[in-house]
Amino acid sequence: MHPTIVDFGPFALHSYGLMMTIAFIVGIWLAGRRARAAGLPERFAFDISFVIIVASLTIARLTYVVTHWNEFAGHPFDIISPIQHDGTIGIAGLVLLGGVIGGVIAAYAYARAKKLPLSLVFDILTPSLVIGIAIGRIGCFLNGCCFGFPTDLPWGCVFPDDSLAGSIYPHTPVHPTQLYEMALMCILFVALLRYDRISHPQGRTFALFLMVYGVARVWVEGLRWYEADKIAGFIGSLRLTGSQIVSVLMFFAGLFLWGYVARKKTPERKKAT
Repeated sequence: MHPTIVDFGPFALHSYGLMMTIAFIVGIWLAGRRARAAGLPERFAFDISFVIIVASLTIARLTYVVTHWNEFAGHPFDIISPIQHDGTIGIAGLVLLGGVIGGVIAAYAYARAKKLPLSLVFDILTPSLVIGIAIGRIGCFLNGCCFGFPTDLPWGCVFPDDSLAGSIYPHTPVHPTQLYEMALMCILFVALLRYDRISHPQGRTFALFLMVYGVARVWVEGLRWYEADKIAGFIGSLRLTGSQIVSVLMFFAGLFLWGYVARKKTPERKKAT
């Protein structure tokens, strides 16, 4: 666990922020390559990426604030201030799923404003989104957040005592749920690129992401530790989190989109990379 890469006193380079920066750089590069192959304007990838970055970071931050309001109740200016009340520089606290939703909304708004085919735009951006999630989860692992329940499996991870995981489960191996999601997204990333090598209706690459990510996230969430006040509810003995509920909705949205694009007879897409 390395939450801080470099520490300069009040300013620090955090591993999560570094991984998110890398994720955006890789995503923009890949989106540009796929956009050119699809015949879209050269500036498309850069313009839409700027909109997505602003929206995804904003929604990711707001989602964190809403779900961790007790951290800001006495210092509400910390929500947006680059200088926190304790003198530290930087804004810490983002929710990855909130960023995903914010990015999707931004891409939709941009495509509508520019009168671009929605299905094509989402298909172009989907692999960038997937690899971005994978890289972001590496940041979660280095940061020591989003950890799982205790496990006897040989790959269980013991986090330092001064971390949240270490304070909850001291000297105890826990599921590295961050790495589970990272690995699943890497597999999905390769699968989507291979899927794009065959002809299929526009929109199905994005639909496939929604379905697979929805299922994967529900499974990962089932192994992940949450504070009691972050639990959305129970169905019998089955615990439900807010992210699981959103992920179920994503799965059904993807299932609907998969059939919808076929009924609408959207144009066939060939290899985009």
